[in-house]
Amino acid sequence: MSDYSIFQVDAFTSEIFRGNPAAVVPLAAWLDETVLQNIAQENNLSETAFFTRAREEDADFHLRWFTPVAEVDLCGHATLAAAHVLFKELGWQQDRVKFSTEQTGIVTVFRCDDDRLQLDFPAWPGKEITIFDEFVQALAARPEQLRLTRDHMAIFNSETEVAAVTPHMARLAKINDVGIIITAPADQLGVDFVSRFFAPHHGIPEDPVTGSAHCSLIPYWAERLGKAALMARQISPRGGDLKCTYLPQEGRVHIAGHAVTYLKGQIFV
Repeated sequence: MSDYSIFQVDAFTSEIFRGNPAAVVPLAAWLDETVLQNIAQENNLSETAFFTRAREEDADFHLRWFTPVAEVDLCGHATLAAAHVLFKELGWQQDRVKFSTEQTGIVTVFRCDDDRLQLDFPAWPGKEITIFDEFVQALAARPEQLRLTRDHMAIFNSETEVAAVTPHMARLAKINDVGIIITAPADQLGVDFVSRFFAPHHGIPEDPVTGSAHCSLIPYWAERLGKAALMARQISPRGGDLKCTYLPQEGRVHIAGHAVTYLKGQIFV
């Protein structure tokens, strides 16, 4: 049996008990994938991030993300949490950290002057698709528009409508094997748009704050509102705030947020 450090970080917030909690486990070398999945299941958070030092010349660390039931292709809040652990807890001195990932390539996290950390992620503009009956029945609400990127993204007219949605999770899990985004213009001052995110197929009924969903949200709202810089709020019960920028010529989005350490400990496996 060996012991490993573990951190729990609330991401996209500057207050504990808000934002999205992620576990972060630094490793000297990769454990068996079954062990990684069991650790994530034991943590029972929407994501656990694991990283090791990278062998690639263009990356500092190799990063993987696991929900309680599966490995995922991209996770924003756990990437933010992993960078926070490196910068705040493990003494990483550079102004940026570059992660190599299996399915998304290189993702970079930068320190910002306002104490936020900024993710450099791919943009997923997606396309409009026809609203279909199974989707409406699963969501228990009919949006004004439906788009498809990695996720299904439903656009509503108002924040009130988004807040009121109560989906049928078992049905929703059959719609998309990653997640479903719902979004609308914000009613709140200082915020451009709001969203919620459901991933029941991955064992996450509602995710508190979802960085990867903003790979789809930012291009849509930047084009609709005619502005590249946006403020977003995910209106889950915990809630979280994201400072967003669209870089269409580069095919990238920047997603910035705060993070705060909640827990430090050891695990024994």
